[in-house]
Amino acid sequence: MTKLSVNINKLATLRNSRGGNVPDLIKATKDIEAFGAQGITIHPRPDERHIRYQDARDLKGVVSTEFNIEGNPIPKFIDLVLEVKPTQVTLVPDAEDAITSNSGWDTIKHKAFLKETIQTFKSNGIRTSIFVDPDVAMVEGAAYTGTDRIELYTESFAQLYFEKRSEAIQPFITAANKAREMDLGVNAGHDLSLDNIKYFSNRIPDLLEVSIGHALICESLYLGLENVVNMYLHRLG
Repeated sequence: MTKLSVNINKLATLRNSRGGNVPDLIKATKDIEAFGAQGITIHPRPDERHIRYQDARDLKGVVSTEFNIEGNPIPKFIDLVLEVKPTQVTLVPDAEDAITSNSGWDTIKHKAFLKETIQTFKSNGIRTSIFVDPDVAMVEGAAYTGTDRIELYTESFAQLYFEKRSEAIQPFITAANKAREMDLGVNAGHDLSLDNIKYFSNRIPDLLEVSIGHALICESLYLGLENVVNMYLHRLG
């Protein structure tokens, strides 16, 4: 079964919009895990506009499933991950002013940097993943960095799902097959939703984990958080 890791960034955005501690990320994390999610994901950015660096520290002693911290490996981020030692770190090449992640790594151009950074994390017992587009060359490049996994950037699939889903899924199937050939684990995330997750997960070989935040939180406004988490688990089962 593909694991569901819930990205709680949007809950932090809501909290920060009014100050104070509502919603409480600690309570929400415990609840989400109690509802059945197999992981928690956070993506702290340098401006801390949603998840704060202190949140990562506070959550370390709370998350009882898999803890995934994703972000651009600038020095401040690297130091945070080494301090917290989550289950997994996912390296994302987003600019500091990016609203959300919008591209995967060029794993060929940045091979040396990624290889050095990944070795630092792995030597501290942290599983590594690289955010990549569904491009065979980028998957091959990722393998040469020494990473444990890749995370397929799924926005292009989500955008075309209702019009050309069979066409949109093909690059992801090809990329996942290449990853398996090169002994890389496969995660996926970005714009996956209740509408498209079953179709995607059923067609990607050996999909280990999906990280879902924005859609899941939006869907929960209508359907309730516990219900939505279980709807995802049902679709992934």
